[in-house]
Amino acid sequence: MNRPDAAEMILVLDFGGQYNQLIARRVRENHVYCEVHPHTLPLERIRALAPRGIILTGGPNSVYGEGAVTAPKDLFALGIPVLGICYGAQLMAHLCGGRVETAPTSEYGRTEVEIVDTSSPLFQGIPQTNVCWMSHTDYISGLPHGFHVTARTPVCPIAAMENPAERLYAVQFHPEVMHTEHGTEMLRSFVYDVCGCTGTWRMDSFVQKTIEELRQQIGGGRALCALSGGVDSSVAAVLLSKAIGSQLTCVFVDHGLLRKNEGDEVEAVFGRGGTYDVNFVRINARDRFYARLKGVTEPEQKRKIIGEEFIRVFEEAAREIGAVDFLVQGTIYPDVIESGLGKSAVIKSHHNVGGLPDHVDFKEIVEPLRLLFKDEVRAVGRELGLPDYLVNRQPFPGPGLGIRIIGEVTRERLDILRAADLIAREELTAAGLDQEIWQCPVVLLADVRSVGVQGDGRTYGHPIVLRPVSSEDAMTADWTRLPYDVLARISTRITNSVPEVNRVVLDVTSKPPATIEWE
Repeated sequence: MNRPDAAEMILVLDFGGQYNQLIARRVRENHVYCEVHPHTLPLERIRALAPRGIILTGGPNSVYGEGAVTAPKDLFALGIPVLGICYGAQLMAHLCGGRVETAPTSEYGRTEVEIVDTSSPLFQGIPQTNVCWMSHTDYISGLPHGFHVTARTPVCPIAAMENPAERLYAVQFHPEVMHTEHGTEMLRSFVYDVCGCTGTWRMDSFVQKTIEELRQQIGGGRALCALSGGVDSSVAAVLLSKAIGSQLTCVFVDHGLLRKNEGDEVEAVFGRGGTYDVNFVRINARDRFYARLKGVTEPEQKRKIIGEEFIRVFEEAAREIGAVDFLVQGTIYPDVIESGLGKSAVIKSHHNVGGLPDHVDFKEIVEPLRLLFKDEVRAVGRELGLPDYLVNRQPFPGPGLGIRIIGEVTRERLDILRAADLIAREELTAAGLDQEIWQCPVVLLADVRSVGVQGDGRTYGHPIVLRPVSSEDAMTADWTRLPYDVLARISTRITNSVPEVNRVVLDVTSKPPATIEWE
């Protein structure tokens, strides 16, 4: 796919910071296209990309330490505006002749920052005293030539600096996270006021342009798409259907590990009664997956079994279809970044389910969403008219409920978990919390029995764990503070209507230290 709005691109150079994707998202929220590349991107490649601006991310190291990740000093002499964030700010200071050293006092978390130069283009219209998010042990202790201080904290004398003549800007804090009260305004100011962007990155233009590009790319060829039931593969399939119609075959492998009704919902959209002109094949492979998983309790082994079996089923279906010219994948931008910092050979594995089949005969891979973040994919889905239950579906791991059962996966245990999961999702939707909650895994502790009192007797049922989390980047997440009345309704309904469950517990751990999934 050609880069959209390349004339207005902002380039993010990644130094290993945990918020690299979030920076790109914040830029795109201002309708300006943005890409993340590794810090090793050669200068000649940067010149060829011709970005309107460059943002340097945070990183885990000291800029002066042995083996520290760095960038060429000439980066700051390209005539392109540069914004350094955290490690990126320190690197700018270090390479431009300033001084960086271990701070007498580290700063982590919410910090009050004072703007000392309100004329700075980054801080126009921002209160002189505001709250930012800090995460640093080192700090800039000496200004490079041509720079002046624009913000400070009580223990960080250079919380922000700039050299407006060279269009170089730096902030020690993280404007990309929501904890920085006016961070989005600062980034918008950099993108619009410093870099001169006008904001032409829109989903409607992306859809029209992508459909036309797909028509040209595929021509009269045939394409094959593995539908998982998630939003990524669904949106990719609809884009292809709009472009090439019945030249597309969608294969939906029902591995029996989906949430309740999800398989039927996918078929309702893409099957015979749906609105899209595609060939749809649904394969009921539940029994073969259950047989392969019999007696298996180790989570990683489950993943590998499910992934391998998925590929085998898909291969068998593909052989019946015959040779195709293109294999369609719902790869999105975080898949690309996380797997190789922009390297093009990455294949999406659906969280270790799927991947690239060994024996499928195709000429080329088509990834129409590889430039988009998840929220942008959802926006495309809405633009294409996909139903809300598909567009807004909570992220779901490829191995499905197989890794949300702690213990052996059996048909009976899956039925228990599906029933409890459906109740939780229904109540969260009824309470209007779908936009607040990024996802809510429901976990069955299948190998645990807990004593309970139900009616006149004691029971020994399974505990169910609720794991509601809110997240912007999936790399970090906080547990969602659900209203007590909602929790009470979920618990009451589950323990009343799912006989095998007599206890519902709430996971109140953030990520880090805990992962989102329980496996």
